[in-house]
Amino acid sequence: MKRISIGTWAYSIGPYAAHPVPFDEVIGNLSALGFDGIDLGSFAPHPTPDAFPSLESRRDLKLQIAECGMSIAALAPDLWSQHLLDTDDAADYLDAFRKNLKFAADLGVDCIRIDTVQAPTIFAEVPEPLARERLVKTWQTAARDAANLGIRIVWEFEPGFAFNKPTDIVGILEEIGDPNLAVLFDTCHAHMCAAIGARQPGERETLPGGALELARRLRGKIGHIHLIDSDGSLHDHETSTHTPFGDGALDFDALLPELNQSGCPGNWW
Repeated sequence: MKRISIGTWAYSIGPYAAHPVPFDEVIGNLSALGFDGIDLGSFAPHPTPDAFPSLESRRDLKLQIAECGMSIAALAPDLWSQHLLDTDDAADYLDAFRKNLKFAADLGVDCIRIDTVQAPTIFAEVPEPLARERLVKTWQTAARDAANLGIRIVWEFEPGFAFNKPTDIVGILEEIGDPNLAVLFDTCHAHMCAAIGARQPGERETLPGGALELARRLRGKIGHIHLIDSDGSLHDHETSTHTPFGDGALDFDALLPELNQSGCPGNWW
């Protein structure tokens, strides 16, 4: 049976950045709405590793969430201040990642989300092959670190970040070659990357079958799933507009059966 979570970053960044909804209100209201859990976005003022530095404080946080009848499906750490593709020294990125990895472990979370940090415009500054080499090397290390703690890594590809072409997504996974690193398949981002080719540098690359075809190519390599519709547009010219279900172009009657046999190891959607 599938369990349904929602990302708490929806209430702390973007349109809520100036006035974030307090975390206790978020989990209380989501519980009342019938959600089973949260994807915890560790963006201040919501819980972060620094705000909950001790094991005792993290146990209290886990208990607070459990008392609302919910669990944590995944952790989305704030790594956006880090450099990944434009530096040969990944020490700071890995330090920040490991701090969040320990946070996840202490909270009993077995899945952590990452992205490529820099926008696709980074290739105007860094040659794409060099950026890819840096990415693969760093994520191979991260995958081993996470595996040692029993935590899976999922890469959320999207138009707003570098390496957003279908061949990039499939190819980088194969190049990393670690089963502990899979993709986070967001149906909206998948549509924008595979059907629209939004914000792709150089020659645009799309798939005739769009998001569904990409899901099929990624079968066995999907580690977490986000569901939402897409109208084919970008929000603020940056990344995918997450359109309410039924108001977009996605065929969920076709997508859901495919995702259900994707091999995703978790039961959180």
